[in-house]
Amino acid sequence: MSSGATGLRIVRLANFIMPRSGGLRTALRSLGAGYIANGHQPILVMPGERYADEETDQGRVITLPGPMVPLTGGYRVLIGRRPLARLLDRLAPDRLEVSDRSTLRWTGRWAREAGVRSVMVSHESLAGLLRLSGLSGAAGRQAADALNARTAAAYDTIVCTTGWAAEEFLRLGVPVRRASLGVDLSTFHPGRRDPVVRSRYAAAGEVLLVTCTRLSPEKKPELAVDTLAALVRAGVPARLVVLGDGPRRPALEERAARLPVTFAGFLPDQAAVAALLASADVVVAPGPVETFGLAALEALACGTPVVVNAASALPEVIGPAGAAAPGTGVELAAAVTGLLAVDERSRRSRARLRAERFSWPEATAGFLGAHRAAVTAGRARADVEAA
Repeated sequence: MSSGATGLRIVRLANFIMPRSGGLRTALRSLGAGYIANGHQPILVMPGERYADEETDQGRVITLPGPMVPLTGGYRVLIGRRPLARLLDRLAPDRLEVSDRSTLRWTGRWAREAGVRSVMVSHESLAGLLRLSGLSGAAGRQAADALNARTAAAYDTIVCTTGWAAEEFLRLGVPVRRASLGVDLSTFHPGRRDPVVRSRYAAAGEVLLVTCTRLSPEKKPELAVDTLAALVRAGVPARLVVLGDGPRRPALEERAARLPVTFAGFLPDQAAVAALLASADVVVAPGPVETFGLAALEALACGTPVVVNAASALPEVIGPAGAAAPGTGVELAAAVTGLLAVDERSRRSRARLRAERFSWPEATAGFLGAHRAAVTAGRARADVEAA
């Protein structure tokens, strides 16, 4: 064991990470840095194009070659259970933290056999994903319940970042540990607002909307374009900047062909992203299955209110600092209009104050609390099995 002066060796496994950006990548990096700050040894194992093993500001990162999932715009997965199990044996973790409850569920059994306490982080709503894939109603709920029960049985502790995400476990009677994510309150700040940046995309008197999301089917980015279309039909002089990339981009460009939409693509510079978010009037987060929405929280940190899909977890995250609406362009446009009717200073102040409730140090403390809870849960499970 590596506990003591050197802290816990926390091995983290993750799939479905975008190669350059994305909420999961941001969360893993920020939590890893937080673990180091608290005296622990995080080791992240993730898929990539080729093998790598390096020390970073989030701790040691081991990249294993993994195939790309078709039609996802860049997601890769770890395959080959035996090589990964051998790597876990060599790494000898004190704790195992897994951010994928589908292809990596078997690692819960590895942890139990190795005497390692384990945490599964639920980053999505399985019921929501099944609904988007066409399996809804009673059949979708039954399938989600069966898979979630198997996940709960495999790990000592389940962590959810919102009550919305936790609900599908709680209805099964599964105890869930809540731990919110955070936002970089220095990088994403109202002071990033820049009239020069704004003038690139909107003229004086025009409303500037921004959507910051991966352009993939589950994110429903077309709803942001439909929102702009509804505003334009209503006579609102609005423009939209689409920040992000993905497999849906060609279809979106065709959908927006006659609308004032700028596709900015992927911006690698976080300061540039913050400047655009801070310079917008409203950010639109259209995804119906978002379980936390770091991009929306980054917008709030920049002082920009957010309109979100009411079907997601984001109403819980943004609170009074934005507006939620059903997932249609007309409804989302009405929510945008409602926010614009609020005094600008008031709505921007409210957005920043909401974001200040979510810091990465607090998020790190929540996740470390989940690792402590895994010890208690593991002992309780062992007592039951021994009885």
